[in-house]
Amino acid sequence: MKIADPAQTALCNEIKLLLDTLPLDGARVLELGCGKAEKTRLLAETGRPSEIIALEVHTIQHARNLEIADLPTVRFSHGGAEAIPVDDASVDIVLMFKSLHHVPVADMDRALAEIARVLKPGGLAWISEPVFAGDLNEVFRLFHNEQLVREAAFAAICKAVASGSLNLDKQMFFNTRSYFESFAQFDIRMIQVTHTDHQLAPELYRQVQEKFESFMGPDGATFLNPQRVDLLRKPA
Repeated sequence: MKIADPAQTALCNEIKLLLDTLPLDGARVLELGCGKAEKTRLLAETGRPSEIIALEVHTIQHARNLEIADLPTVRFSHGGAEAIPVDDASVDIVLMFKSLHHVPVADMDRALAEIARVLKPGGLAWISEPVFAGDLNEVFRLFHNEQLVREAAFAAICKAVASGSLNLDKQMFFNTRSYFESFAQFDIRMIQVTHTDHQLAPELYRQVQEKFESFMGPDGATFLNPQRVDLLRKPA
């Protein structure tokens, strides 16, 4: 297993890749760290999964998710990956979109154990994580350097595979694209997030803005972001 593949520079839509890769038809899916349920909606609207359990640890965001009334196959639940409120061997597919590195480092091994517990034998876990590289990362690391937590997340995955609780099916490396029309939009999407309380001092805020604006063109700023997916399978 490897944490990154600098040679892989293909641009990819992760949801399309997921839809093309996973056996979603009629599946019971668990999404860990669903956030604003944007990917939850995209997946539910395909009509392929029979049920999606969308778990979110942030209390305020979970309350907002409960107000969503037009996704009948989605059940929103409150909780974290280290204590999943789902029965043993009861889901076909687990999804984590860039959320494992947000689990407290001390709880990451437990989160992987919980994923193995709730998966049916032969079930799959799609764990996508951002690679610590790229121009957007150079901006983000000024106020929230995630190198250590991303490395810890990868180490936890490797440990779960080494233990035999989950097997590595395959790894996928690709780039995604992020576009911001202005620094104000970057501020809303990347600084004012619900999962982390970013409190930037005025001088640091100015440094972040200057770094971001060094990538601005006439039509905004576009970034290519390296990603990794570890596709894991529970032993049959």
